[in-house]
Amino acid sequence: MPIQQQLDATAVQQRQEMEALLNNAKQIPKMKIKKIGHCCLVIETKGVRIMTDPGMFTTDQNKEKNIDIVAITHEHGDHFHVDSLKAVIANNPGVKVVTNTAVGKLLDAEGIAYELLEDGGSISLNNISFEGHGEHHAVIYKELGQVQNTGFFIDNTLFYPGDAFTNPNKPVDILALPVAGPWMKISEAIDYALAVKPRRAFPVHDAIYANPALGQMHVSKVLPEEGIEFIPLNAGEEKEF
Repeated sequence: MPIQQQLDATAVQQRQEMEALLNNAKQIPKMKIKKIGHCCLVIETKGVRIMTDPGMFTTDQNKEKNIDIVAITHEHGDHFHVDSLKAVIANNPGVKVVTNTAVGKLLDAEGIAYELLEDGGSISLNNISFEGHGEHHAVIYKELGQVQNTGFFIDNTLFYPGDAFTNPNKPVDILALPVAGPWMKISEAIDYALAVKPRRAFPVHDAIYANPALGQMHVSKVLPEEGIEFIPLNAGEEKEF
């Protein structure tokens, strides 16, 4: 094949590959993620605002408005604080709560309605898909702190595992990556991210650090070397993904 034809063929192939990449990018919905702190996030996608795990390590969740859905992974106090949840409900009339059976029993006692979602299940709320993945909290020590934990795959884009190393075994664009806790060490956080292999990841479950940057230091070095973009996100910050 003449050189000019080779160049033309290469240019066509490159253009096709670029168009494919652009089309794929258009299919991935943009998300705004605000980190209230620890594992309390406000996720905005397709005009819907979703709060995760309003726990006792933060208070700013009590002021948030225009929340449509609250997703609670498990019953530990740093993820589920009933007074905060009541404040969120009071400030956001019509908000929907989604959680598992164990948290549901606590909500029943408080007269708070909820949608049930557990491992292997899926529901649609406000035209946003939610899938449940995982059954158990990661091991702290034997049976200490062992409760039901449900990770949420939100809008086929963001996976938030709660306190577990659950792999949804499907493509993940954004991973909310736990980086600290009595049930993990940083090497496990890194190995977990490498197993899930998201396109992007940001840190959660880091309130126990006096300096959250310590929880990001090693992760931010290793993950980009493995093709995963690591995006630092500290309490009070909001970023578009």
